[in-house]
Amino acid sequence: MEYIPHTPADIERMLRAVGVEDIEDLFSDIPAEIRGRYEPLGLEPSPEPEVRRELERLAARNRRLVPFVGLGLYDHYIPAVVNELASRSEFYTAYTPYQAEISQGTLTWMFEYQTMICELTGMEVANASMYDGGTALAEAILMARRAVGGDKVLIPRSLNPFHREVVETYCRGAGIGVVEVPYDEEGRLALADVPPGTAALVVQQPNGLGIIEDLRGLKERLGDAFLIVSVYPIALGVLEPPGSFGADIVVGEGQPLGNPLSFGGPLLGIFATRREYVRMMPGRVSGRTVDAGGKEGYVMTLQTREQHIRRERATSNICTNSALCALRATIYLAALGPEGLRRVALLCLERAHDLAEDIREIPGFELALNGPFFNEFAVRCPDPERTVEKLYRRGFAVAPPKVAERMGLPDAFLVAVTEKRSEAELVGFLETLRG
Repeated sequence: MEYIPHTPADIERMLRAVGVEDIEDLFSDIPAEIRGRYEPLGLEPSPEPEVRRELERLAARNRRLVPFVGLGLYDHYIPAVVNELASRSEFYTAYTPYQAEISQGTLTWMFEYQTMICELTGMEVANASMYDGGTALAEAILMARRAVGGDKVLIPRSLNPFHREVVETYCRGAGIGVVEVPYDEEGRLALADVPPGTAALVVQQPNGLGIIEDLRGLKERLGDAFLIVSVYPIALGVLEPPGSFGADIVVGEGQPLGNPLSFGGPLLGIFATRREYVRMMPGRVSGRTVDAGGKEGYVMTLQTREQHIRRERATSNICTNSALCALRATIYLAALGPEGLRRVALLCLERAHDLAEDIREIPGFELALNGPFFNEFAVRCPDPERTVEKLYRRGFAVAPPKVAERMGLPDAFLVAVTEKRSEAELVGFLETLRG
């Protein structure tokens, strides 16, 4: 296919059609200070040894910070088998499995991934993944509106603020109003009335402040509206799955399942629902079948994006799944098994609660909320900004106060603990707070 450039006249007609004067106006939603950051990199061709020396010099400037940051991305131990298998060329170079006869390996692990996600969430069907937890949640809201109608979605004040931004962007374009639901003194959802026209209630489990929500009875209060639960998958090693509480859609950020932090990506969107809604679900689904000779095989069962036959009836314009990230999650879950996942979850819970108890004993420090938590909690102190800066100087990273403020919790910072945090790291963290 030849590349056909747009002429100035073509561009002018398109700009008039969307109601702007020039191309720069298309980017007006991006803050000016961000758009102004783009500068020429000033790179010059250089011999490889010189390039290596320069990169090593730059890398040496990085500080190693012990991550006590959570907010959806967590520093979990990744078994060696995950990297070993996911890096094999058969997986690493495989392309989108349009042709089942040459894609059996990819379709097989996709099917296994979907099965594990259903077992983990208590749902009936899952797709082969989405881009990340934020887009999975936003797509779930659009799906709920397709299923039951309505022009409102109920969003908790305690929702991860980064996921909230994605949701608000999607909803603004789709004409869906966002109604905020407050939380009580424990930090749990305080749902009052469900307004007419509600398509869905979103609940995060645990929520953005680390508190474990009580999902009992929520679905019964919603009528036809969907219950969407956004999960931290490691926590499901010890928490009852959302499917047990009548959830219609379960989404989540799958990075903790065998994927490194990697400076924030790539990530993995989990998406599962009930069988009756499978044709409304975004993404792609691998299925198991038999051929004419009775031999078992795997095929692409559903592909709902706009580039396929559904076109304007597509359920999403997300064009693929996070294949390698989902593969890593599949290997991780298979390697740990149910008991291994439970053990990881218990280690996170135990170490977080031990640290929280020790912090409570430091004069001037207290837990900001008294609800039950998994491995993340908010700490209140007289000068959180100074405290966070002191932790940073000593090599510890926590979520800054402005993040807690965005969820309605002033004068506090968030701490997350995983099974990777050693005794020495926990002691050093406490010593920094005491000092």
